[in-house]
Amino acid sequence: MKPLLLFILLFCTFSASPSFGQKGRKKAKNAFAKGTLFGYWGYNRSAYTKSDINFISNNYDFTLKGASASDNPEEFDPSIYFNLNKITIPQFNARIGYYFKNHWAISLGYDHMKYLLNDNNEVLLDGTIAPGIDANWSGTYSNFPVVTNRKQFHYENSDGLNYMRLELTRTDQWYETRKKNGWFALSSNVGVSSGFLLSFNDFRFGGEHTVRTVSISGYGLSAHFNARFEFFNHIFFQSGFATGFNHQTKVKNRPNDNSAITKQRYGYASWESVVGFLLYIRPTNGCGTCPKW
Repeated sequence: MKPLLLFILLFCTFSASPSFGQKGRKKAKNAFAKGTLFGYWGYNRSAYTKSDINFISNNYDFTLKGASASDNPEEFDPSIYFNLNKITIPQFNARIGYYFKNHWAISLGYDHMKYLLNDNNEVLLDGTIAPGIDANWSGTYSNFPVVTNRKQFHYENSDGLNYMRLELTRTDQWYETRKKNGWFALSSNVGVSSGFLLSFNDFRFGGEHTVRTVSISGYGLSAHFNARFEFFNHIFFQSGFATGFNHQTKVKNRPNDNSAITKQRYGYASWESVVGFLLYIRPTNGCGTCPKW
């Protein structure tokens, strides 16, 4: 998938068709949005609202109220960002879609975000923990103030809070220009999405630390707003933000204990920047001025 995406991007850069007239007269060569295939790859930053996190198993049922969390961006390193075997380590966005009619597209892809409970989190502990399970927390609590310590308690989805989503997008073109040596257009994209959350969970509690516990943990709803800068008919740079709501109904915390789960609701906002391609499957007259969104 990754090598194929890069190949398409390189191909599209050099694939603009020249425009020729018939019998010495130039003929209009236009195409419209309908029939356009597109895809992109890029990276994101995310911020999360405070939330109440409910931890459940056969030995405990407690909630950390008012917990805060952060994302985990990868520092820029060419050996990671330009390495096909490692480019999925940072927080990324990948998507492929199709314009089924003028202005309107449907697309499928996912946002690879990361969610890490902040260390030294000042929260309220509410619930019951069976004696002997944990050296620090034991018994029944009612909104008891505690400060988390990463060495004793930690929760994260850092190998992936993956939002696998279907998006409906409306595109409008606001500006276009054709020059002797190139072509440029500015378009806006507004979309709504829904999908499921695939979690890779790390959890430290009760003297036990487990990593990369995988589960389909819930669902998400989101809205997306982007500006798209199109070059030479076939490539684009896009940047914008999204806001959404995640409801994780069952995050699996322990690979060998199906009773150990987490439940959580929270909002988020993210900023993304991506590079993508446009392919015109149903052009009119050779697509000399593609596209007319």
